[in-house]
Amino acid sequence: MKENNMTAQLIALSLGWGVQSWTLAAMSALGELPKVDYAIHSDTTWEREQTYTFAEQWTPWLEEHGVKVVTVRGKRSHEIVHQSSKSDGRYLLIPAFTLGEETGNRGTLRRQCTGDWKIDPQDKYVNALLRELKIKKAPGVVEKWLGISQDEWQRAKHSQVPHITHRYPLLDMKMSRAGCINWLRDHNLPVPPKSACVFCPFHSRKAWQELKREGGTDWQIALEVDETIRNVRGSDQTYTTAGVQLFVHAARLPLAQAVQIPEDHGMEQPDMFASVEDDELASCDSGHCFL
Repeated sequence: MKENNMTAQLIALSLGWGVQSWTLAAMSALGELPKVDYAIHSDTTWEREQTYTFAEQWTPWLEEHGVKVVTVRGKRSHEIVHQSSKSDGRYLLIPAFTLGEETGNRGTLRRQCTGDWKIDPQDKYVNALLRELKIKKAPGVVEKWLGISQDEWQRAKHSQVPHITHRYPLLDMKMSRAGCINWLRDHNLPVPPKSACVFCPFHSRKAWQELKREGGTDWQIALEVDETIRNVRGSDQTYTTAGVQLFVHAARLPLAQAVQIPEDHGMEQPDMFASVEDDELASCDSGHCFL
C-alpha cells in the first residue's frame, strides 16, 4: 500500500533489525532500491541480546554502502510501569493480560509502548531533521519505509502525520517474509534473529519456549518484568479495582509456570506441536508492532 503524495524530500527507513526491515536496508545499500537518507532504529532498550549483537555487526556494513543508521530512544523507553504526574495512578505501557482474582474476568490493557518507544522517537527525529535541513512541513514531504511483507499486508496503514507518507516496498514487490529470507541468502547476507522486546505479550508459544530454552539475561528480564507488573493498576486503565493481576503471558500464569519446554520434564526432544504459523507470530521487526 502506497499513499499518493508529492515527491518526498526525505526518505527514512524504520529499521527494526528483523528480517523484513534488514532486507529493505540491504536492498537500499546494494542499489536494488533507492538510497534512503536515514535508517532509523527506535531502540526500546528491551530487545533481545541477539538483535543488539546483529545491529552492532552490520551497522558498519550499511554505512559503508551509503545507508546512514541512526538510533533513537523515547523518554520513557526504560519505563514499563509509569507513574502519572497528573494523578497518583500508576499504569503499564505494555498490553499485559489481566485476570480478576475473584471474578475470573479476563482482559488486556491498552498498548502504549508502540507509540512511546517506537513511533514518537522516530517522528521527533524526523521533525528535527526537517528543521535542520530547512525543509518546510507539507503533505508527503517525508517518506517512511516500513518492513511489512505480503503475508502481513493487513498491518499496513496510512500515516497519522500529514507530512509523513508510509511506504511499504515489500508489498510493492509482493515479497513475503520467506521471500526476504531467500533474497538475503541469495546475496550472501545473514538472516537476523526475530526482533521483539523480550517480555512482549504478543510472543507466540514457540517464541516463549525459545526464550526460556536459551535462558540467560533475556529470559531473566522477562521473568522479572512479569513479576514486577503482577499487581500494578492505574487510574486511567480499564482495570482499576483491587484484585486484578497482570501477566505478560496469555495463559495468565507466572511466566516460569506458563512456559513449558520438554527439558522441564527431563526430556530433550523439541515440541512437535509448535507450528510454522505459530513461529511467524513472534516477530515485531519494524512494522511498529502491529501498527
